[in-house]
Amino acid sequence: MDVERSFVVDRPVEEVFDFLADFENTQVWDPGTVWTRRTSGDGGLGTTYRNRSTFMGRTVELDYETIAHDRPTHFVCRGVNGGTTATDHLTFTRDGDRTLVHYRAVFDFPRSWGWIAGLVLRRPVAKLADETVRQIQGSFS
Repeated sequence: MDVERSFVVDRPVEEVFDFLADFENTQVWDPGTVWTRRTSGDGGLGTTYRNRSTFMGRTVELDYETIAHDRPTHFVCRGVNGGTTATDHLTFTRDGDRTLVHYRAVFDFPRSWGWIAGLVLRRPVAKLADETVRQIQGSFS
């Protein structure tokens, strides 16, 4: 299951990349995040994070790793919790003094309940994606 959004942030691409690629800032821009802590690395490729989030009344913890970091155009962070994987892809395109952000979140669930999860979670995940866009844009206001 995946969800994608494209939107504009009224800030230069380097500023937007640096803020969103510092995954500890998910506390600011991701409405489901309770906290995120860097556990190793310098913020670049291979950096790891521990994240606690709430979603649909449940609290979950994921261990994330930065698997792509190409400043200022592309950032990918993959989180794992048991058999579930969440991968956040962020692509940044300069638009004058603004930045076009393309956000794609991909969720892989254990085979035993993956198709059920897709049916049950599609709408709540889409709503969360819309809230995330608003929160990211608000972070730069």
